[in-house]
Amino acid sequence: MKADVARLRSAVSSWVRTSPGTHIWLLIIGVTSLVVAAASQDLETFLLHRTSSNIHQLNKQPIESLLISGFWIENPSSFLLYAGLFELVHANVERWIGTLRWLFVVAVAHVAATLISQDIVMLAIQDHSLPRSMKHVVDIGVSYGLAAAAGVLTYRVPRPWRWGYSASLVAFFAVPLCTGGTYTDIGHAVSVTIGLACGRPLSYGLPTWDLTRAEEALRRRRRRRGRAKAAPGPPGSPGEPDAAFGEAESPGSVRRTDAQGRPRSRRPRSTR
Repeated sequence: MKADVARLRSAVSSWVRTSPGTHIWLLIIGVTSLVVAAASQDLETFLLHRTSSNIHQLNKQPIESLLISGFWIENPSSFLLYAGLFELVHANVERWIGTLRWLFVVAVAHVAATLISQDIVMLAIQDHSLPRSMKHVVDIGVSYGLAAAAGVLTYRVPRPWRWGYSASLVAFFAVPLCTGGTYTDIGHAVSVTIGLACGRPLSYGLPTWDLTRAEEALRRRRRRRGRAKAAPGPPGSPGEPDAAFGEAESPGSVRRTDAQGRPRSRRPRSTR
């Protein structure tokens, strides 16, 4: 039991060490979610609007709003869902292409999707298609970076299954966009496009998931377990390795001895 716990602890520690950016980001989101959950209604409204990357905040403090908005989620009850998606998507991409390249894709997607979607909102306000209050809309979250990482993950999937994954991914974000999507849906579409465009050059030469090799390794592991469970026979029994010579003796075989009756040793064979 203690050995199993130690192996599990070692595996978890290795997983976290090889994807530090994902888990630092997730830790910050957990802290900000606790702040929002413990805040009063007025304080929550102030925090969400103050940390948004909406038109008002982008005009007032563009760099700060773009940076801070990626560390908050509007609904703290969604934290567990995002934690699972981070482990499934972000951690795998970071471990695969490296922390710096992963951070590059996520940052570019978050900034580009935010600016493009808010520019479209501004054009709609000027065209009187949207009210002017949309300048102060709450625009925070981590979904743009998550969508970009999911796009990069396409190139991690082996080819027979890659097309199905990519088609499902595109449909997941394209259907809301084509059925009267919001500015957030536009941002998601931009992020996925960036992930798909950057994933190929950033992952060039890196291995994909080899499912055939994984299945073969599993079969070899099962065969080794089956041989380990087979109980060995008693020493000196027919067909079992002899302790002195390291080889099996067939029934009725006679050992070779010298003039004094001692076992005669064999000349060692060449290793060539």
